[in-house]
Amino acid sequence: MSDTPGPPDPARQIKAVPVRHPWRWVTVAIIAVLVAMLVHTLAFSKVRRGKIESRWQWGIVGHYFFSSPVLHGAEHTVLLTVVCMAMGIVGGTVLAVMRLSPNPIVSSTSWAYIWFFRGTPVLLQIFFWYFVAYLYPAITLGIPFTHVTFVHITTQSVIGKFTAALLGLGLNEAAYMAEIVRAGIISVDEGQTEAASALGMHRLLIMRRIVLPQAMRVIIPPTGNETISMLKTTSLAYSIAYVELLYAVQLIYANNYETIPLLLTAALWYLLMTSVLYVGQYYIERYYARGSARSLPPTPRQRLLTTLTTLRRTPNPQIDDILGRPHA
Repeated sequence: MSDTPGPPDPARQIKAVPVRHPWRWVTVAIIAVLVAMLVHTLAFSKVRRGKIESRWQWGIVGHYFFSSPVLHGAEHTVLLTVVCMAMGIVGGTVLAVMRLSPNPIVSSTSWAYIWFFRGTPVLLQIFFWYFVAYLYPAITLGIPFTHVTFVHITTQSVIGKFTAALLGLGLNEAAYMAEIVRAGIISVDEGQTEAASALGMHRLLIMRRIVLPQAMRVIIPPTGNETISMLKTTSLAYSIAYVELLYAVQLIYANNYETIPLLLTAALWYLLMTSVLYVGQYYIERYYARGSARSLPPTPRQRLLTTLTTLRRTPNPQIDDILGRPHA
């Protein structure tokens, strides 16, 4: 008799049974019902003025979405966001470096600034800068503590609605960015700073060439979050009658009384602009992740292609039925 083992008995082979996940299907069913309810309420029609239209009045939304006043307000919103974030990033970086300075006076000055601007509401600060002419009617340049002046400018001619919004939002943002930048700086190993000092590099050069480039991996995510928050916080400028996006739609529905469609128009514009910022933040984070990971995270396009390739190669009867492919 031969000792060579024969083929395994099929009856003795272990039959793999996939694990059932009934609660996953329950969750999917609940989500599907909620989505169907949302679609139904968005598309549900009613008779209004002899016409059948959605309760959300999408026709009015489409009419005003690209109207001149709304585009003008969206442009002002973007302008405020860009300039205020530039002020916040530059000012926050300076304040963070001052906060980490070994000089107690410099460090205390930075701490006092951050304490004050983080401790008071941003709306209050916008109001303060808008009415600052009450305290200081004129801006003068001359010899201190004397009546000799070389330049005399009225405050109202310098600080208008746009400038007051910039000062209120930008100076407040600098206080928050200071803590973000400081967290990024202290995340870098001190050994690198000591090694750079041993090579003869001065403090500012070390900060610019060694510390800040590495700290960007920690700074970028919360900075992107602050930028998105700033885009929406610019709506507070309506309180001083600056015509940004929200105030622009308010002026429109104050005349035609179409409140909900105009607010929905503003909401869609905010969603569109924040979506663009999300994409920009993703690619900036990916750029600064080059030195911290062996391989960069895939882009959304690469993820989609990978998923489609996996679906083509993986034999799955359910997917085959959906795609109309023959079973393997």
